[in-house]
Amino acid sequence: MSAQPLRIIFAGTPDFAVHSLQALLDTSHEVIAVYTQPDRPAGRGRKLTPSPVKSLALEQDIPVYQPLTLRDEDAQKELAALNADLMVVVAYGLILPQIVLDTPRLGCINVHGSLLPRWRGAAPIQRAIHLGDQETGVTIMQMEAGLDTGPMLLKTYLPIEADDTAQSLHDKLAQQGGDALKEAVDGLAAGTLTAEVQDDSMANYAEKLSKAEGELDWSKPAIELDRTVRAFNPWPVAWTLLDDATLRIWHAKAEATEHNLAPGTVISADKTGLLIACGEGALRISTLQLPGKKALSITDILNSGKQLFVPGETQLGQ
Repeated sequence: MSAQPLRIIFAGTPDFAVHSLQALLDTSHEVIAVYTQPDRPAGRGRKLTPSPVKSLALEQDIPVYQPLTLRDEDAQKELAALNADLMVVVAYGLILPQIVLDTPRLGCINVHGSLLPRWRGAAPIQRAIHLGDQETGVTIMQMEAGLDTGPMLLKTYLPIEADDTAQSLHDKLAQQGGDALKEAVDGLAAGTLTAEVQDDSMANYAEKLSKAEGELDWSKPAIELDRTVRAFNPWPVAWTLLDDATLRIWHAKAEATEHNLAPGTVISADKTGLLIACGEGALRISTLQLPGKKALSITDILNSGKQLFVPGETQLGQ
């Protein structure tokens, strides 16, 4: 640890960033300001609600700044006047122009929820699950003008379990990100970190998920649909059609069931779940959401008396 604590500006907005802010607060370094997105309407009453990061900052009596953009000259001057050694950025949501990246003495670093350069962009956690990656992790990166292209300062690793959803992986990586950030900031203060340039040829763009992309194509192997369900939980949630009604699928697991049924056909419906024929294998759905209803276990849906699923006859996806 350096004998001289760093003066740090923290920029972040959602829950994922809260762990990193708390991690910094648990060090000897000084968080002199927090930048976060403007308050947004939330809930049924559409009441203006502070971000999770702002809520923590206010609890800790840290000054909060919420500019609409950092491209504005006045906002840039305001930030420069803070005289920070370092700016830490975690899921902030605003683009940092080069003048801002160059303002702190040690520049700006980012806590990225994946292993760079594998997944750059908006949805690295979801894409890692969706494409069947075996592991992920956190990369602490020196920021530059390109999208997640900066030199890597520190990496941590995390296996992706067979039952991990985007939410469970998010929570693990948020915790890991906070721990990694503490190590990286101490290393920067002590001058012991060595930056590693990314290999651009290994990079992929993790574009945002779309609701349309969550539709299950039953002609695909069950293992691919299993990954889609997990990657799209909790948003936007995988779905399929039943007689023009949209069924949202929250939890499901691939099984190596042999069958000669058309993809999308219900194989069985009992307390163990709803088993659906796929192009290869079958998908056992355990939690389902009917239109206008809350998500329920298949057992609860069957116990309600609704005769929606007839084995060998009911066809999903049309």
